[in-house]
Order: sequence, then structure tokens, then C-alpha cells
Amino acid sequence: MRAWRLSAPGGSLTLEGLPLPEARPGSVLVRMEAVPILSYMGDYVAGKLPYRYPEGPFTPGTNGVGTVEAVGAGVYHAAPGQRVAVNPYFVADENVAEPVRVLVGLTGVSADGAPMLADWPDGTLAEHALMPASAVLPLDGLEGFAAERLAGLAKFAVPLGGLLRGRLAAGEVLVVNGASGYFGSAAVLLGLALGAARVVAAAGEGAAAVALTGDADADAAALRLAAGGPADAALDMVGKAGDPNGTLAALKALRRGGRLVLMGSMTVPLPLPYGDVLLNDLEIIGNFMYRPAAYRTLVALVRAGRLDLDAVRPRTFALEDLPAAMAAAASMRGLDATIVRPVAGTDKMP
Repeated sequence: MRAWRLSAPGGSLTLEGLPLPEARPGSVLVRMEAVPILSYMGDYVAGKLPYRYPEGPFTPGTNGVGTVEAVGAGVYHAAPGQRVAVNPYFVADENVAEPVRVLVGLTGVSADGAPMLADWPDGTLAEHALMPASAVLPLDGLEGFAAERLAGLAKFAVPLGGLLRGRLAAGEVLVVNGASGYFGSAAVLLGLALGAARVVAAAGEGAAAVALTGDADADAAALRLAAGGPADAALDMVGKAGDPNGTLAALKALRRGGRLVLMGSMTVPLPLPYGDVLLNDLEIIGNFMYRPAAYRTLVALVRAGRLDLDAVRPRTFALEDLPAAMAAAASMRGLDATIVRPVAGTDKMP
């Protein structure tokens, strides 16, 4: 098979011929048909990110869609010929308080993830990917979707994890901070798919219902006005925020007992208004990625017609054109998606 190999952070990235992996116990071998490219893939390859990389050389790549070719011993819910989604979030299935976790093909989540990352270093930017069985999800009932459309599921999985963790309920009002971004734009659609009465899209720039100014109090008032009153929940999806005021505006826009879920990142401290949080019974919830059930919920939303994957705007590249795909991914905005197709699939629609 052909696979992209990164020698080390900042090292060479080359397309190579490799032996086809053999399915080992607890694994699924997937023939990859569509792989979404992260917006920061170029920086990742260049070694510019503070990640815990696998020991090289390894195959990068996180999510994807493909067809099962083989399963290892101890795998009971995947079968050859089945269409599946692959995700990188792998958590050890052991009875301990804090099981080790990694993002396969990308990074260890904590220092204790090195042994797991050594066992599962290779991701999806290849014609075939060997993945832990728990990171593979059947896509039964979605056979009519093109592979690049289904690859868009990866765009929704992360924000859905936050919305579920934040207990967003039908009829509630949601504020999404960072709504013009890659994940934030998906969060807006998800809020509506989950039955939110209103979703207020907030962003520092770009097209959004509320363009934030950097004045937390004034922006909170604008968010409340757009929401028709205080919001029930807020999801913060801004990446590398250099100013905390957008996050604080979302917090201040909440009703008493409201929930703020933090899923972005910030390069400066977040100065919480202690008294406001205390007196208003506010919840501030940190959430990394998603629980396994989130992906099943996502597929159910698509199957039921609640979430329209056609809203995502994919741009597709061949496997050998990965460098061009990484450059395109770096300029993605909103509902854009950049997809690499390692091999042709069996799509039933264009």
C-alpha cells in the first residue's frame, strides 16, 4: 500500500510503499476512502506545535471513512465489507480511574500516553489504516452518501462532544463563541439539530450574528439581545485565543444556572469573575474531545435527516497531492472541509 510517512517533527514527509498491515487482536484494517485534513496540519508536520508526537517514521492522519477489509481476534462488531468511520480518540479499556488516551496518528494526550502511542503510531493518510476496534464506527444506513460527505462527520464530532457534555436540551438557547471557525461553524448547525430554540453565533471576525468587539460587558449585552434574553448554554470553540474577553462575554450572557463548555484554547489566562460565577450558580465545564456515544449520536442525527452534511463544502485532493491539501486546509473558513481520497470508494451518489 501507499502511505505518507513523517520521519520526525519538522522532518521529511514522503509518500512510500509499505507492506499491508495485518489485523492483530483488537484491531480493524480499513481501506481508506476519504480523510479530512486538519487546518493546522502544515504546522504539525513542521514540528511547530507542542504535541507529543509518535516516534518516527509514522503515518499521520486522524479521522476518515472507509471499508473494513479485515478484523483481528476479539472484534465482534465490525465485518469485512462494512463501511465505517475512523476517529483518532483512543482510550484504554481498563478499569482504572484515569485510563490512558491518545489521538492516533497525531499525539499523546498526556505523558503516560507514550506506550500507547508506540503501539498505535499510524493514522489514516494511507490507502489502508489499522485502527483499534473502539475507534471504528459502523455507518450502517448511510450507504447513499459519498465518502467525502461522510468524512465531514469529523468536523461535527468534536463540538458535539461539548454540546452533549454541556447537556444542551431541546428548546434551550445556545451561544457559540468562535462560530466562524472550523469546529464552531459545525457547532451552530449541531445546536439546531439537537433542538435548540435559538443559536447565537458569536465571532471576533467574519460573518456571524454577533461580531464581538473585545468589550466583555458590551458583547455580553449584545449576545443577550440576539438571544432574546440570557442564554441557557454556551460553547467556547475559539482556538489560540489571545484575548479572554470573548469567552467572558459568553459566560456573562448566561442565565442563572447556565453552562459554559470550554473546548478551544487560550494563550493568556482566563480571569474568571468569581462573584458572578458564585452568585449565578454558573457551571464552567472543560471538555476534551467526545465520549464514544457522541459519534453514534452524530450518525443518528444524519440518518434521521436532522443534520445536513451537504452544508459542508468539501474540496478534494488525491493522496499524492497531500502537500497541496495541507496548504488548502490552512485557509479553510467556516463550513469548508479539505478531504484527501487515498483510494476510490463505492459511492452511490456523486
